[in-house]
Amino acid sequence: MIRKFWRRVTGPIVFAGLSAPFIMNCGGKMPGLPGGGGMPGMGNCPDMAKVEAIDSFDFEKEFKLKADVAVKLKAGAAAAVEMKELSDKIDGELKTACGNLAHDLGATGDYTGGQDACKAAEKAIGDAKAKLGGSVSIKLDFSEPHCGVEMSAYADCSGHCDATVTPGKADVKCEPGKLQGQCSGACHGDCEASAAAACSGECTGSCDAEIKGSCSGTCQGKCDGKATPAGGGAQCGGTCEGKCSGNVKAECKGKCGGSCHMKAEASCSGTCSGSCSVEMQAPKCTGTVEPPKMSAECKAKCDAKVQAKAECTPPHVALRITGAADAKASLVFQSAIEKNLPGILNVSIGMAKHVTEVAGNMEVVIQGVQAGIQGAGDPMTVGRLTACVGAPFKGALDAVANVKANVNVSVNVQASASASGHAG
Repeated sequence: MIRKFWRRVTGPIVFAGLSAPFIMNCGGKMPGLPGGGGMPGMGNCPDMAKVEAIDSFDFEKEFKLKADVAVKLKAGAAAAVEMKELSDKIDGELKTACGNLAHDLGATGDYTGGQDACKAAEKAIGDAKAKLGGSVSIKLDFSEPHCGVEMSAYADCSGHCDATVTPGKADVKCEPGKLQGQCSGACHGDCEASAAAACSGECTGSCDAEIKGSCSGTCQGKCDGKATPAGGGAQCGGTCEGKCSGNVKAECKGKCGGSCHMKAEASCSGTCSGSCSVEMQAPKCTGTVEPPKMSAECKAKCDAKVQAKAECTPPHVALRITGAADAKASLVFQSAIEKNLPGILNVSIGMAKHVTEVAGNMEVVIQGVQAGIQGAGDPMTVGRLTACVGAPFKGALDAVANVKANVNVSVNVQASASASGHAG
């Protein structure tokens, strides 16, 4: 009886002792079992935090897997890492923008991430509005940020991820009218001027000439048809006709320093977001990217990869405040919003739709690859693979949740900044 008891106890202990080094070392390089050689399931594990290491790793050979299973596993593991990088980018941008907004409005302390910072910013906005009084009127105008992804980068990614796609020759298309780049011809859409330039349409930003539209600063001329005081002008909560000392959203007959929404095709001395009468230089896509036919795992990887490197035209914010009980508090609030809200709008408007779609697709892909591992081979192989990819897959699913949550809090901050009154 005693011998049988110790056999039952020591067997699992010996197996666990042999297995432990593989599981503990999986973040780096997983060593083979002594004498294991090429036995099924005795494969090494690449550095699962680096896409390059995953891309160059032979899962088929190391784990004795079927070719199709190995291909899905490799692309899924790489997609998981790219998803985490996308999540980290969004979280970092919101931590900075919302954190700075909260601090500029008087909040103190450090923030652990984007969600924490944005919740603090939302509270700080409510506290700041309380100082402005119940009769305050707040109106927010801004130019919409256009976040573009490099089509050449998508083509390169798809060509190196899916064997059915030829590297350098992948046919990547962009949603019509959603290109972004340098346009030497006529631009139809929005033009972000690299410097103050003539604007044939509505300007959001600064204007060096008289306007008729919204003005976030002092209006010198007429406000809603009534003359403002000579010399100093006045804050205008309606339509300003004349010179504006702050940001505007109006037709600018002079030079516009900001975003110009073209009312007709005209030349653009900066970045054109829309369409161009001639071929754009180094085009990016601000809409839906139409990739070549490829596996779901590779598409998820490339979607996350290019979105993490998306670049946005800066949104120009104009905040109009009238009826404030405290003039000094009003100026502090306006300055904080116009300075910091652009970084939040990049997420809440510029990236929200696309990164939410990427997150949803990524979740399906990761769960599918995880399920596929269960039938990848014998129990030993399944155990080694699970230990190898467990951390990045969990990290990817956490990243999916973080992206969705960060988009939501960015939208909440935007709504809070534009609403009159204050939180109760």
